[in-house]
Amino acid sequence: MDPAGESPPGTLPGEESPEMDLSHRLSKEELALLYEEVLYTILHRLGKPEQQHVRDSQELYSYVQKAFGMDAEEHSVIMQQVMELESPIYCLKATVKEAKGILGKDVSGLSDPYCLLGIEARSQEPAHPDHKKRMKAVVKDLIPEDQIHRTQVMTQTLSPVWNETFILEFKDVETASFHLDMWDSDVVESMRHKLGELTDLHGLKRIFKDARKDKGQDDFLGNVVVRLKDLHCWNDQWYQLEPRTETYPERGHCHLQFLLTHKKRATTSSRTQPSYTVHRHLLQQLVSHEILQHQAGSTSWDGELSSHASTVLYLHATQKDLSDFHQDMARWLAYSKLYQSLEFNSSCLLHQITSIEYRWVQERLRPEQKAELAESFQSLLTYGVSLIRRFRIIFPLSVPRSVDRLQSLLRVLLQMCKTKAFHELCTPSPDLPHMVSTALKSGTTEWFHMQKQHLKPMVKSIEENSKALSKLLLEVIEDLKQCQRIWNKLFSTNLKLNIFSIAYLELESLVAEHVQEQLHKVDSSMSRPTAESLFDLYRKLQELYQMKESLPSRDGPLALSNFHQWFEEALPLWLQKAYTTTLERAQRAIQMDQLKPYGYHKHSTSTVDLSTCYAQIMTTWQQLNWPDPEKAFMIMVNLLEDMCKISLMYCKLIKERAEALSLSEQNEGEAANKLCIVVNNIEQLRLLMLKLPLQLDWAQLEQRMRGIIDPQQIQNALHNQLDSTVACLDHEVRDVVQALATKLEKGIARHIQELSSSSDAQKPEDSIIPLMKFLESELQYLNEHLVQENFKSLLALLWQHTLSVLSAARGPQVPSVQHCQRLFCALKVPRGSKGSLAETGLCLVADSTLVPRAWSCASTLRAVGCRWRPCTVQHSRRWRLTWLSAPPQAANSSRNTSARGSSSSWTPAQRSTGP
Repeated sequence: MDPAGESPPGTLPGEESPEMDLSHRLSKEELALLYEEVLYTILHRLGKPEQQHVRDSQELYSYVQKAFGMDAEEHSVIMQQVMELESPIYCLKATVKEAKGILGKDVSGLSDPYCLLGIEARSQEPAHPDHKKRMKAVVKDLIPEDQIHRTQVMTQTLSPVWNETFILEFKDVETASFHLDMWDSDVVESMRHKLGELTDLHGLKRIFKDARKDKGQDDFLGNVVVRLKDLHCWNDQWYQLEPRTETYPERGHCHLQFLLTHKKRATTSSRTQPSYTVHRHLLQQLVSHEILQHQAGSTSWDGELSSHASTVLYLHATQKDLSDFHQDMARWLAYSKLYQSLEFNSSCLLHQITSIEYRWVQERLRPEQKAELAESFQSLLTYGVSLIRRFRIIFPLSVPRSVDRLQSLLRVLLQMCKTKAFHELCTPSPDLPHMVSTALKSGTTEWFHMQKQHLKPMVKSIEENSKALSKLLLEVIEDLKQCQRIWNKLFSTNLKLNIFSIAYLELESLVAEHVQEQLHKVDSSMSRPTAESLFDLYRKLQELYQMKESLPSRDGPLALSNFHQWFEEALPLWLQKAYTTTLERAQRAIQMDQLKPYGYHKHSTSTVDLSTCYAQIMTTWQQLNWPDPEKAFMIMVNLLEDMCKISLMYCKLIKERAEALSLSEQNEGEAANKLCIVVNNIEQLRLLMLKLPLQLDWAQLEQRMRGIIDPQQIQNALHNQLDSTVACLDHEVRDVVQALATKLEKGIARHIQELSSSSDAQKPEDSIIPLMKFLESELQYLNEHLVQENFKSLLALLWQHTLSVLSAARGPQVPSVQHCQRLFCALKVPRGSKGSLAETGLCLVADSTLVPRAWSCASTLRAVGCRWRPCTVQHSRRWRLTWLSAPPQAANSSRNTSARGSSSSWTPAQRSTGP
C-alpha cells in the first residue's frame, strides 16, 4: 500500500482496495496459458543479449515465476509442457535499406545495382579451412535457388535506396549466416547506344571489357556476410561491401536492418489471439508485479521497468515481430487499465499517448483494434474525471506530491483529448473542460454532504447543532482557501477553469440551505451558551460570505446575502454578554487593585484591565460588522451606553476601594497616595473614552447613515452621550483633586498665619522659609504622583485658597510696612512665568489702605508657570516646583471645553493627552 496510507485512486476510504496479487484479473486457465507463452519465449530466445538485458535465462525463469505467482510444482508442470511443444520457425527479418559509395560499372560511370540475399545453413567459423573462400563465394553458389531473394534494380545510381524487407528462415542460429551480394544489372544494348553514352576514356575501356564478357553477364559490386549468432534481436547499421578480389577494395557500404523473429509459435495464446493482445496481457502482468514490488518497499513506481521485465518484454515483442506502433498501443492499453486499479505515476501514460500520436496512422489498425483503443480512451477519461471529482480525497494535501500527481493526470487527459486518434475514434469528442467542471460541482456537493454527515452531532439541540455547523463551516472555509491558494493555479493552467469560483458557488448555496434549516427553531428565549455558539457560527458565516470578493464575476445575489437576519434574535444576547463580561472583569479588576502605580505609569492595574475590556467591546463591534446600517447604528448606541455605564460605575467603585484601603491602613500619607492613583485612573479613563469615536470609526458609521438617520439624531445618541459621560468624569476628577487640595489647605493657612504674626524685626525673606519648605515637600510629592493635568488643577485650587488666606491675613486694621513686606514676599514666590498677577485677573485685595510701595509691585508678580525657590540667600540649594501656567479658572474650564468639543465635528486632538 501507499506509504502515506492513501487509498489507491478510485477507492474511497472504507471501500475494498485491490488485492496485492493482480493475477485474479485473468482466470486461472488464462494465466496458465500466458505463463506458457512467456516460458516459450525465454526457451526459444534468439540473438545476442543487449547490454542492459539479463543474459542468464534461469534468472528470467525465476523472475516470471514470481511475477505470475506460480509455485515450484506449477512452474515445473508448465515448463515440461513448453519443452514438449514444437519449436517455432526461426526467421531473420532482413531489410535492405540503402547503399552509398558503390562502384560505377556502366559506361556512364554509374551502376544499376540490385541485391541477392539468403541464409547459408553451414557453419562459417573462422577456423574452417575454406572459410575465406566461402566468404568470397557468391550467393548463387552457396544457397539453393529457391531460398535466394532478390531486390529491385535501381537504375543509374551510386546511392541506391531500396527499403525492401525479406523474411529468411533458418534452423540453427549458431551455424547460420546471412549473405548479401550486390550486383550491377547488365542489360543487352547495341554498340550505337553504348557509344552514345560514352563520356570519357574510362567509359571506352568499359566498352572493350564488356565486349570480352558474355552477353547479359552482371558485374559484382560487393557482398556482406554476417553470422546470425553475432546479431542482437534487433540490429540497424551500415556494413562495408567486401570485394572478391583486391582490385577495388573500397566498394562502398550497405545499410541493413535485422530482426530475429518467430513464425508458427506452438503456444495456445499465439495460435488463438492477436500478437499485440498477448503482449498487452504479458505487459500488464509484469507491470502490475513491478508496481506491487515498489509498494511493498514503500516507494512509488516511476514507470521504469526492471531489467528482467524489460528483457522478457523485449524478447516477446521481437519474436512476435510487433511494430513500434503496436508496442506503444499495447503499453497504452495495459498502463491505462492498470492506472484504474493501482497507484503509479500517470506521467507513464503521458509518454505512451505521445508515442501513439507521433506514430498514428488509423489505417494500420483493424476494426477490433480501433474499438479497443477507443474503449481505452473512454474508460480512462471516465475514470480520470471521477478522480478529479473526488480530488479532495484522492489527492489530499497531507500526502506528499499530491499536487504533482493531480497535475500529471490533468496533463494526460488533456493530451489524450487533443490527439488525432481520440478525435477520429471517439466521435463526437467530449468537451473535457465541461466534463471536469460538472464533475467538480458534483464532487463538491458530495464532499459537503460527507462532511455534514461526519460532523453530525449526537445530541440534537440548538447549541450542539450550532457547534457542528461551526465545525462544518471551518472545513468549508479551509477547503476554499486551498482551492484558491493551491488548486486554482492547477486547473486554470491546464483547463482554464476557476475551481475556487466553482467550489464557492456550490458550497455557499449548500451552506445557506443547511444553516437555515438548522436555525429555524431559534428564538429570543435561547440560553446563554446557545447564543455564544450562534455567535461563533455567525463569525464563520461572515468569513465565508466575505470570500465572495475573490470571485471573478457573479450574476445576482448570493444565497448568503442576508445571512445576518438569521441571527437577529440572538443579537441582544450577544450585546448583553459583552456588557456583563466587561462589567464583571472591571469589578474583579477593582477588587484586585491595590492602587499602586503600574510599572512606570501613574495609574494602577484596574485601568489597564478596563482598557482591555473596552478593546474587547471594540473587537465585538468589528466582528459583528452588521450589514444593515440602521441596525448597526442601534448596536453602536447600545455599546456606547454600556461603556458609559461601566465608566461611571468604575469611578464609584474605585473611590470606594481607595476608602477601604485607607481605612485598613490607617495612614494619612498612604491615603493621599491612594487618592493620587484614583484621580490618575479616572483621568486615564477619561482619555480612553475620548478616543472611542476614532477607534470605533464613527466617521465611517455616519457616512453609512447618510440619508437613513437624521444627523441630529446621531449627535444626540452618540456625541452628546459621550460628552455627558466625559463631563461626569471631569466632575469626578475635580472632586478627588478638591479632596487632595483640602488636605493641603490647612497647612498653607497655618504657615501664612504664622508668617502674618511673625515679628517685625525678622526679615521678610527669613520669615517665609517654613512656608517654602512645606510647599516644596508637598507639591513635589504631588507632582511626582499626579498626571500633569490633575496636578495643574490642584495648583489652581491651592492658588485660589492661598489668595484668600493672604487677603484674610491682612486683617481689618492698617498693617505695618513690615507686615506687608512679609505678605508681599510670600506672594512673590511664584516667579518667571507667563503674565503677571494683574494679567491673571486675580487681585489679592482691593484695599487702598495697604502701603502703596508694597502693593505697587504686585502687578509684576508672576502668577503662573514658574519655579519655586526660597528667598533667603543663606540657603545654597534651590527648590524647583512647577506652578500653574494658567488662571485659576483655566484648568477647570479647559476640561469642560475639551470634553464638549464641537457638536458637529469632534476630534480627540482638541483634548490634551495624559503623560
